[in-house]
Amino acid sequence: MMQHEIQHEQLLTPREVASRFHVDPKTVTRWAKEGKLTARRTLGGHRRYLDSEVTRLLGAH
Repeated sequence: MMQHEIQHEQLLTPREVASRFHVDPKTVTRWAKEGKLTARRTLGGHRRYLDSEVTRLLGAH
């Protein structure tokens, strides 16, 4: 995926990702630390996740 496309893709909060997987938001943060999910950081240091990656992972289960 091109960098330009990534910049315009929807980003999800840990709570939004957790809701999709039916887990606690802290689990999503742990997955990111373990490398199971890629986290992007906002300027304020908050984690955000690519909607396309989350959707792909949901389809794999």
